[in-house]
Amino acid sequence: MRRIIPLLATALLIFAACGEPEADRIGLGAECGSDDDCHEDLDCLQDFGGGYCGLSGCEAHADCPDYSSCVEYDDDSTYCFRDCENKAECNANRSRDREANCSSNIDFVEPTDLRACVPPSS
Repeated sequence: MRRIIPLLATALLIFAACGEPEADRIGLGAECGSDDDCHEDLDCLQDFGGGYCGLSGCEAHADCPDYSSCVEYDDDSTYCFRDCENKAECNANRSRDREANCSSNIDFVEPTDLRACVPPSS
């Protein structure tokens, strides 16, 4: 019995990690001060308050990690922003004074019914 419990705990951890959306696994949307604060596949986008671990220059949703979408923002720049259903999903890795909002009022480069985590302006 003592051997089964650690095995079950390990299996649950593996299952939880495998079931985690890629956007969460790599910290898409996290607050950052430099590229070193972000996963190796992301850049620290300094155009936003508190920085935003993401990608710029996308042309389609397919250019973005899973659970994120390509949006056109402000000066016609494009970014991969994390998809969301509520504000809490946007702020797991952000401080209270640099919270992102879950918004459907944003210009996606392709039609979608999704919402995206929009970081604060700098």
